[in-house]
Amino acid sequence: MAVTVLSGTSGALYYKPAGTVGDFGETNVSVANDEITVEQYLNFKAGDPVKFRVVNTQTGAAGSGTLPAPISSATTYYVLSYVAATGVLTVSTSAGGTILPITDDGTIAAPNKFEVYYADYAAVGQVQNWSFEISRAEIDVTTIGQAVGQYAPFKAYIPGFADGNGSASVFVTSEDSALSNRMVEDVLQRQQVGAAFKLYTDKGSTEALSRSIAMDAVLLSATLNINPDDAQMVEITFRPTGAPTFDFSTTA
Repeated sequence: MAVTVLSGTSGALYYKPAGTVGDFGETNVSVANDEITVEQYLNFKAGDPVKFRVVNTQTGAAGSGTLPAPISSATTYYVLSYVAATGVLTVSTSAGGTILPITDDGTIAAPNKFEVYYADYAAVGQVQNWSFEISRAEIDVTTIGQAVGQYAPFKAYIPGFADGNGSASVFVTSEDSALSNRMVEDVLQRQQVGAAFKLYTDKGSTEALSRSIAMDAVLLSATLNINPDDAQMVEITFRPTGAPTFDFSTTA
């Protein structure tokens, strides 16, 4: 059977910005002003696509409760405004649309909370390349009292914890809202909750036909390279905050 070797031309980098997950309760919903108050100094920007859900704060899984009406967990909304100093958030049903009227504050009980989060990964079209390295720690389990022979005995090892680190070379553009520019700013974002990467080794026509590595991440550094002969480039480094999800199989 013929085997097709993949090339980097079919790769891609998708991203969720840092600081784009916020919790809130019933008392944080203002029906009178159609506002929701989440944490201060998050990173929501006007136009960000967001969704809402109920989460169990003890397990991190889906919780029980009723979202404030008319908000639906199946609908994508768009940030209309977010005031970092107060955490006050307003949303719309369309980008740049009118404020969503909130008719009740929902129903929730501890340990459950409402959550607003960046809706989905978005393509970063200005990435020249990305890399991701996976490594394992080694644990020395060599024992004493080995038999003496002509040659030196070898140490014995077992695998330990796994780790990973990644980088991406990103072009700087003149578009203020470009995700490539936002990634640079996110390195200094105080709260990086919500930051996530989806690294495609082979981007097919559908998600089922694509191969990828997905992870929640922290952004560690941004190195700018500026000279008159080349396009402005930034090297971003990041690290997963937990085990990445590997999807290297495809189905029709």
